[in-house]
Amino acid sequence: MSDTVHFQARGRTVVGCTLLVMALGASVTACTGDDDNPLSASPYDAAGQISFNGPTDAGKKADPDKPLEVVAEGADGRITDVTAVDASGRYVAGELSADGARWHSTSPLAANASYTVRVSTEDEDGAPGRKVLTFDTGKPGAKKTLGVAFGPKAGAYGVGQPITAELSQPVRDKAQRAIVERALKVRSTPAVEGAWHWVDDKKLHYRPKEYWPAHATIQVRSTLDGIKIGDQMWGGATKPLKITTDDRVLAVTDSAAHTLTLYKDGEEVKQIPVTTGKPGFDTRNGVKVVLGKEPFVRMRSTTVGIAEGSSESYDLPVYFATRVTWSGEYVHAAPWSVGSQGSANVSHGCVGMSTANAEWFFNEVQEGDLVEVVNSGGETMEPFGNGFGDWNLDWNKWRTGSALTGGTGNASNNQETARLRPTVV
Repeated sequence: MSDTVHFQARGRTVVGCTLLVMALGASVTACTGDDDNPLSASPYDAAGQISFNGPTDAGKKADPDKPLEVVAEGADGRITDVTAVDASGRYVAGELSADGARWHSTSPLAANASYTVRVSTEDEDGAPGRKVLTFDTGKPGAKKTLGVAFGPKAGAYGVGQPITAELSQPVRDKAQRAIVERALKVRSTPAVEGAWHWVDDKKLHYRPKEYWPAHATIQVRSTLDGIKIGDQMWGGATKPLKITTDDRVLAVTDSAAHTLTLYKDGEEVKQIPVTTGKPGFDTRNGVKVVLGKEPFVRMRSTTVGIAEGSSESYDLPVYFATRVTWSGEYVHAAPWSVGSQGSANVSHGCVGMSTANAEWFFNEVQEGDLVEVVNSGGETMEPFGNGFGDWNLDWNKWRTGSALTGGTGNASNNQETARLRPTVV
């Protein structure tokens, strides 16, 4: 920014006051003096009491790489409050010294932005002063732009659908991650508690503490545009996202009881006899999120390393397939195993049911709905990398993946998404 600029004070009448400093620089004063009206004294122009390191020449712009600083001049006054906000409504965080002598910004200024700074002061007699300062910031020097792509696509989803943020550049430093995370805004109506979790250096997931409310509206936006994140890295413009949720749909598969029970908004709708993974091919336990629906899939054992011609090989046409992992776990029609459905587990990891039941289930669920498996011999669904296993982390563990609430944010397992072909039956 430019050199420090000093302002000259206008003449004023000093009135003894007790100042109550309010949010955003507003104030209420209770005054005593020669005037019988206790509210007659208006704030004086505090230009002579302060200096700031912003530009004053017409057309000159501040360097967004440098912090903003406001200083009290002389010994007869002090700063009581400073607010700085840009034209898009983004506030600049700052710290005021205990003696009121200096305020400085602690969050980055945005590039190519127009700022209004409101400074409140009081003199040695307690009289309130005000000064409004304005300045523009210029373009940063050589830079990399950090883009953000939110997911999923706009539309309606089940209550288990996480929000994703894909970054165009890796961000490893925790302080830089905090800047990014703080700028990624998620608003739910009705409101719920939620947090971001860093899956890896370029990917974040957001979920509430519990599932989203049914029939909620979730709006996601970024305020990173023009904000400095790190050395020569600045935030870019990001397209906002809006999704909605429908009914709360949860399908619970009990592998030991060989049943799938579908609940809608807490009420049982239907129980279906099923078969799940046999020993050695056990279905994963835990909560999964519906990733998509495919009316027809050709499932081949060779895609999971089962040699063609072995006793476990298969090559089957499969109908009404609801996908829950990228590696090929589905809920689908399995007419060849109807004799075992409800009594034995004979699949290679999928949840199989009759064609009629599979068609019904296929029509009842959508992306974002929840499919939970219990009492299987399989491992628990991994949180990341094979679909959305986000709900298998408890809330405290989830929050350790936030740069704002704890931890470095790196998931410890399966960070790379394995988008494998349909495989198991």
